[in-house]
Amino acid sequence: MSSLSYDPNWTQTLTTSFMTRAFIAGLCIAVAAGIIGYFTIARQSTFAAHALAHIGLPGATGAVLLGLPVSFGMGAFALGGALVIAGLGKRASQREIATGTVLAFATGLGLYFARLSSSASQQFQSILFGSILTISPNQIVGFIVFDVILLAIMAVVYRPMLFSSLDEQVAQAKGVPITLMNVLFMAILAGVITITVPAVGTLLIFALVVTPAATANMMTASPFASMVTAMVICLISIWGGLILATMFPAPPSFAIVTLSTLFWIIMKIVEAVRNR
Repeated sequence: MSSLSYDPNWTQTLTTSFMTRAFIAGLCIAVAAGIIGYFTIARQSTFAAHALAHIGLPGATGAVLLGLPVSFGMGAFALGGALVIAGLGKRASQREIATGTVLAFATGLGLYFARLSSSASQQFQSILFGSILTISPNQIVGFIVFDVILLAIMAVVYRPMLFSSLDEQVAQAKGVPITLMNVLFMAILAGVITITVPAVGTLLIFALVVTPAATANMMTASPFASMVTAMVICLISIWGGLILATMFPAPPSFAIVTLSTLFWIIMKIVEAVRNR
């Protein structure tokens, strides 16, 4: 197939400005996803992560209708959905049905908004599957600012956030503000999803927020080491995917998700062999 043919000029493509922005965006996304991914698994909130991406969909398409930045609309809806989910409690059993219901409604609403405008309809595919090669300089600035804020927040709340994620009852007995940690976690998750969607879209978000963290958990024992490892895996997946998509012209999101999944499969095999 011609679409999979080798491009001998791929090294020249890597030096273009849009590829440079894509690599920088990948670094910012890897830092944010690596941190929040560990907490997402520890707090059994993987379904919530998937749901928030879809809850942000009508916000993204609605923003296009109003002539606003896509990230603004998605961030607003994702944050709103995050606060609702946080109010339903930490336990998955307490929020699964409500989250699924909101998810279904939000997806339908996003499709409806996309049908109202040709411009929204044209952007619908990039919202679903990502378009990391079209990242703008302003988005890069936003990603960097978000990462700086995220790192500053985590420097303050890392211990109580970790404590409440691993053992909520003991943390509550020790005076950790559980409700505040739940709300803060969901708000951060909404922000991470908002900056990650441009890379792989709402449908494939799981592969960057959760899969690298799950892979890292099989490789390391400590929470901090797991976060750093997840960052590295996520970064390799994004940068490696960009390079592969340049060498063999293909959608970057497909290559990124494929690498992330392959790392997880390899570690599952290693873990199975190790347990024997």
